[in-house]
Amino acid sequence: MKEYKPYKEGKVRELYDLGDSLVMVCTDRISAFDKILATDIPEKGAILNCMSRFWFDHTRDIVPNHMISTDTADMPEFFRTPWFARRSMKTLKLNMIPVECIVRGYITGSGWAGYQKDGHVCGIPLPAGLKECQKLPEPIFTPSTKAPVGEHDMNISMEQGAEWIEKFFPSKGKEKLKELSLALYKKCADYALSRGIIIADTKFEFGLNDKGEFILGDEMLTPDNSRFWPLEGYEAGKSQPSYDKQFVRDYLRQHPTDTLPDDIIKKTIGKYEEAYELLTGEKF
Repeated sequence: MKEYKPYKEGKVRELYDLGDSLVMVCTDRISAFDKILATDIPEKGAILNCMSRFWFDHTRDIVPNHMISTDTADMPEFFRTPWFARRSMKTLKLNMIPVECIVRGYITGSGWAGYQKDGHVCGIPLPAGLKECQKLPEPIFTPSTKAPVGEHDMNISMEQGAEWIEKFFPSKGKEKLKELSLALYKKCADYALSRGIIIADTKFEFGLNDKGEFILGDEMLTPDNSRFWPLEGYEAGKSQPSYDKQFVRDYLRQHPTDTLPDDIIKKTIGKYEEAYELLTGEKF
């Protein structure tokens, strides 16, 4: 049996090269404030992978994505073990665009901090008088640079984002990624709302295939790259309870450490499972 080693490791994912395709594996690692914690969250990787699979299937009518299969029977024998099951995805090889396509439907986090300073979010002027966590009149596209592991992503303006995109892919229109990102967010946010979850913000990543076509890649609408709030009890003007890793961030703000106690681990995986089951209608 041929053995494989990851050729690239991110904060959470590991990539294996199969020659004509890749296997992307979601580990149980968790990061916060751009730092990988020493404590794993058991089964977190499987939930992330299964949730991305759900959303990729849900949005194929908007843009093609990189998913080929999440069945390890479609992968080399090396991956047909309990560890790789459910947490692995065979994908297309793409030339990834080094811009994170962030869409914000509500004002929170760094967006709220920026708005309080000058009424703008990443250079976009917003109406006066907005409250914390209030729904925006329309979702906004606020791209950021894609930083290497251990470094901070940097918010940039749409004009700067266009410059980054054109630097690497000069033949592509400035507005294409914005249009795709907003269309994906609107469809998925509407669906999630019908399931009792508010998607406050999220990020998408795209690449180009060998034909030069835009393909949605990486992960999609998971608790790691999105803010999920319960619809029940939502009220603008205050911070919201969360299904995502904001729960971990809040703990770390009060307890600066790279480890998590058992009760935080259990509560965190419980949040992830609840979000998955609400959104997909499937028992994890």
